[in-house]
Amino acid sequence: MRTIHLASDHAGFALKGLLARHLESRGYAVQDHGTHSTESCDYPVLAHALAAAVEAEPEGLGVLICGTGIGVSITANRHPGIRAALCATELQARLAREHNNANVLCLGARIIGDELARAITDAFLDGHFAGGRHQRRLDRINLPA
Repeated sequence: MRTIHLASDHAGFALKGLLARHLESRGYAVQDHGTHSTESCDYPVLAHALAAAVEAEPEGLGVLICGTGIGVSITANRHPGIRAALCATELQARLAREHNNANVLCLGARIIGDELARAITDAFLDGHFAGGRHQRRLDRINLPA
């Protein structure tokens, strides 16, 4: 059973719960990195926790949610092993996996509805990295030390 890491701030709390139930119904194990209420919290703390957990697994995948998805995306992408993609369509999610080998999906709970969020998450998790010319491009993303 594959584990999917989830985290959200207070704005994404309800959507995180909905997606957790959806993922479990699809046979995934869910690791919830918080938050665990709608009480105001700081999204960077949760995004860093999820990013570290995904980095620690060779094939790790995660879903991060905040109000817009922007803050968690910026935060997660500070980790060298993370390729976080903010997606608002199924096509973006599929291509994020196919072309960019994204390992973290970022969603904006105040931007998309529940049904679209499920569809985007499914497209992301069902996608696979195509390799080839896309690998060459990925190899050029990180700046030299």
